[in-house]
Amino acid sequence: MAASHSIRGADGRASETTALSTVTIAATLPSAAPQFVNSTLFVSAILNSTNFFRSEHNATAATWNTTTAAFATAYLENDTDCTFAHSGGPYGENIAIGCSDAASCVDAWGNERREYDFSHPAFTEATGHFSQLVWKNSTTVGCGRRLCSNKQKNSGWFLVCEYWPRGNVIGQFGEEVGRQAGRTTESAVSADRHTSSGVILGSLVVFFLLVSALAGDAATALGG
Repeated sequence: MAASHSIRGADGRASETTALSTVTIAATLPSAAPQFVNSTLFVSAILNSTNFFRSEHNATAATWNTTTAAFATAYLENDTDCTFAHSGGPYGENIAIGCSDAASCVDAWGNERREYDFSHPAFTEATGHFSQLVWKNSTTVGCGRRLCSNKQKNSGWFLVCEYWPRGNVIGQFGEEVGRQAGRTTESAVSADRHTSSGVILGSLVVFFLLVSALAGDAATALGG
């Protein structure tokens, strides 16, 4: 699984650094996973899991954004080889592949809060999925999904979620990423929602420099 961690200066005009880190999930998922196949169940699963974490971190419930959902879906439709890459679009973005259902993907992102240091709020590669998920100003989410076959570059359900307004803005982590309700420790959560077995964090980290332009963001790869 991978998620885009976009970092923007507070004035919105500075260069951005986006860290793309991956999570691989060992289990092979069924092609008929109800949360992926049924659109109503899909939206419900995304919102329920997203808002579980948001409510625990003092963020208002996110609502479904049909515009960003359409963007994510169009991006996946154009990725005919299932190359499992980020769109480079204008939104905050988390992507995942190989989850057993949609809720498991969101849970894996959210459970990165175990590693988040609330006493020193900032972006880290290991927790950027979580911080985007619960970012208070990111009040809408829209997602798309597609089933990739074994004949393509990657197989399994490919999930892309877009957040707007985008999160992970430099200088705003302290106010935007709230502590977990009822917790006083700076890091680590002893009792989190379940995630899929075989989840491995940080197997790959790639950095991009995103330069703001009038027409949008242009990405230039720096290395991996």
